[in-house]
Amino acid sequence: MANKAFITGGLLVVLGLVITVASDSNSVTSLIPTFVGVIFELLGFGARKKPDLSHHFMHAAAALSLIAIIGSIGSLVGRGSTGWALFAQLGTIVICGGFMIMAIQSFKAARAARLIGDI
Repeated sequence: MANKAFITGGLLVVLGLVITVASDSNSVTSLIPTFVGVIFELLGFGARKKPDLSHHFMHAAAALSLIAIIGSIGSLVGRGSTGWALFAQLGTIVICGGFMIMAIQSFKAARAARLIGDI
């Protein structure tokens, strides 16, 4: 999962930078996906450096993903975003949603493996 956190973080960093450059934005809010992506990268790095704690890092990444999804949906619905903001929010939802699906599958597989080992 650490590699998936790195990939997710990288995609979010690129999304934020592309949106900021393409929209010629002077607002720091266009970089929110980039900031979230950097946190994903740090969590992936922590999981690689401390394999015995990787499950904690990946649970934190899953929580971050959920927060990003909820925040993007909230902003999308609350403001009725258009243009580049809409693209950034939809991109964040798709990228983080994909990570969330993979994280849930991984957590379920780890639990099943643990339960089989207990038999």
